Amino acid sequence: MGKAHVYKRDNINTDEIIPARYLNTDDQVELARHCMEDIDTEFVTKVQPGDYIVGGEDFGCGSSREHAVWAIRGVKVAAVIAGSFARIFYRNSINCGFLVVELPDAVQKISGGDELEIDARGGKLKNVTQNEVYNFTPLPDFALDIIEAGGLLKKIAGK
Repeated sequence: MGKAHVYKRDNINTDEIIPARYLNTDDQVELARHCMEDIDTEFVTKVQPGDYIVGGEDFGCGSSREHAVWAIRGVKVAAVIAGSFARIFYRNSINCGFLVVELPDAVQKISGGDELEIDARGGKLKNVTQNEVYNFTPLPDFALDIIEAGGLLKKIAGK
């Protein structure tokens, strides 16, 4: 269970998730220090391991960069929940072993600070705070297997 950090807007892009000025490293710990800072300067001081980012439509649009996923994963966010995702961010997330959940109208259903639990295989998101359950189309088993393995390279290596 984790808290929702809700950003009630569409088109949150990869430059906002991790600004380009920090792309000189692939160290998740360093990237995590700057995660979401151009949208929310206090995000890294508020987020706790297991929390969730909630956004609107087309989350992760813009430049194709794994760094955006690494930054979010570096702050130990459990998943990003959004109305929809940019295709490349969506696939980079799976390849990097990070869960993304498409939930239409997520920003209307979930409030900042709500306690959430996700059943990724069952396609259920429980909003404990509001005592509601939202159904979503789960990722295919092969994608969930990649995420559970810790990423595509680890899945291929059998680790």
